[in-house]
Amino acid sequence: MTTYIFDFDSTITQVEALDILAEIVLKDKPERDEVINDIKQITNLGIDGEISFTESLERRIKLLNAHRDDLTELISRLEEKISESFNRNIDFFKSHKDQIKVISCGFKEFIDPIVEDRFDIASECVSANTFTFDDRGYIIGFDKTNVLSKHNGKIDCLKQLNLPGEIQVIGDGYSDYVMREAGVADKFFAYTENVNREKAVVNADFITNSLDEFLYINKLPRKISYPKNRIKILLLENIHQDAYNRLSKDGFSVELISTSLGEEELLKKIKGVHVLGIRSKTQVTQKILDAADKLLVVSAFCIGTTQIDLEACKERGVTVFNAPYSNTRSVVELAIGQIVMLMRSIFPRSQEMHQKKWNKTAKGAQEIRHKKLGIIGYGNIGKQLSVLAEAIGMRVYFYDIDDQLAIGNAVKCNSMEQILKESDVVSLHVDDNKNNDKLIGARELKMMKKGSFLINLSRGFVVDVDALEQVLRSEHLAGAALDVFPVEPLANGNYNHSLVGLSNVILTPHIGGSTFEAQKDIADFVPRKIMGYINSGSTVDAVNFPNIRLPKQDNAHRFLHIHKNVPGVMAEINNVLASYGLNISGQYLSTDNEVGYVITDISNSYDEKVIGALKEIRHTIKLRILY
Repeated sequence: MTTYIFDFDSTITQVEALDILAEIVLKDKPERDEVINDIKQITNLGIDGEISFTESLERRIKLLNAHRDDLTELISRLEEKISESFNRNIDFFKSHKDQIKVISCGFKEFIDPIVEDRFDIASECVSANTFTFDDRGYIIGFDKTNVLSKHNGKIDCLKQLNLPGEIQVIGDGYSDYVMREAGVADKFFAYTENVNREKAVVNADFITNSLDEFLYINKLPRKISYPKNRIKILLLENIHQDAYNRLSKDGFSVELISTSLGEEELLKKIKGVHVLGIRSKTQVTQKILDAADKLLVVSAFCIGTTQIDLEACKERGVTVFNAPYSNTRSVVELAIGQIVMLMRSIFPRSQEMHQKKWNKTAKGAQEIRHKKLGIIGYGNIGKQLSVLAEAIGMRVYFYDIDDQLAIGNAVKCNSMEQILKESDVVSLHVDDNKNNDKLIGARELKMMKKGSFLINLSRGFVVDVDALEQVLRSEHLAGAALDVFPVEPLANGNYNHSLVGLSNVILTPHIGGSTFEAQKDIADFVPRKIMGYINSGSTVDAVNFPNIRLPKQDNAHRFLHIHKNVPGVMAEINNVLASYGLNISGQYLSTDNEVGYVITDISNSYDEKVIGALKEIRHTIKLRILY
């Protein structure tokens, strides 16, 4: 039998208990910050073995001057500071309590009530120090006959327990790893969820940043099937730091790279990656997907997904998410700004001023009030542009191939030609459908009203740029603004284009969604989709996958089965589950034309052979297990 020895401070709890006691005792005293800092320094010196534990304990208690009554609040605070992964795996402690001991240099007065109430660990399974009190109830010291009050006391404590079988120690400091060094324990797990101490890490047999990892290594029952720290997320193209922070905080292993990667570079990087996060430049091709041996998710931290082979992802059971709403306002504001700049000839006047030319003139300058704005593509961006443009006095017309409800006083047009012929400004906001290639060509440009303006903030391939150049040079169009181009470089640097140098053209380097607010919103939205899928299997807002919104998983094992959408698969899944005597507590199915996605919650434990049986079902693409 294996016995598992757990430290308390910074392992079972996120904090050092005496540091919290100091905050309680000193909360209204002017010397509070100075004394708390001294106590923390003494704590670390003792944990790292720089001073004896006895000296560390004596010095801290003397500084504290705490009372017995302060322990009630301390216990309450510590209960709120239980390590997240311990809270998540309480069932393990209750089912293996005969194999669990707590050995701590802390104090039983606050450890016992916490581990007994939360983890069902009895007082006799806890070895710790005890306080001594004076007649008024003040803590004046500790029991110096207790081996745990002495330097390397955990070694002697473990010897006295004389435990049979293998002994594994999990903790964060010097006093934990010396038990293995002294030969009284067989393995030491450095616990880094709350604090990463170099001396503990370099002396560890295993480094575990969560209890999930410890349980996974030991093949013990756990709340989640695969520790999150083993799930690798690669974020490219300078994705906002908040995305990294959110995903890291949830326990994933995240790497952030500021640039896009070419195919050869990405082929080397993609192996072992579970989640790939990109923006618009990185191309996710079939070749990349073939090399991606563990890929579960591709997330576009932008609106467009043409850079991703969606069908190839679907065929491999790789779910794709994007951010269809997060940068809407930023794009719309840029469109409004470009309309004003074009109709007031701001760009040529600014260029002249930079050339030291003063040209005060009203030539070519118009108010946008009462002008007709034609919006082609009336989705999220088109609708919001409609609202803002109308609010500043424009008359809005729109066309969309789908049946869209007009917002405000906007007028729905029956054809794109009507928009082109009647509008003073045409703004393009279509999606990245390949059918939109050269949607606006020579024919369409010639239809536009003479002296009108064209804005493209959608996709570079939507406009025939050569034809646009001709109508601009002939002055059929008064001007244009482009934020997107048929070919865009992978990194910042020199760029040339046929429209460069035309004074009536505003060119911007695909910055429609490049605002602080938009990138922050995307860094919130997309990670939530990633975490929803990895943690629970939810595919709400997936681009290429059947959408399923799942209830919270509670005391159930969850099987996620992705398969080709052919008749009979659901029946085969349930036949397999029935053959292993599994009780289904909930089951959810969603399909599209190509794939089916079945989520099954199982309320009882299962034989691991069922996993192999589910994978062997014909037409299975991918199977994932969530505990």
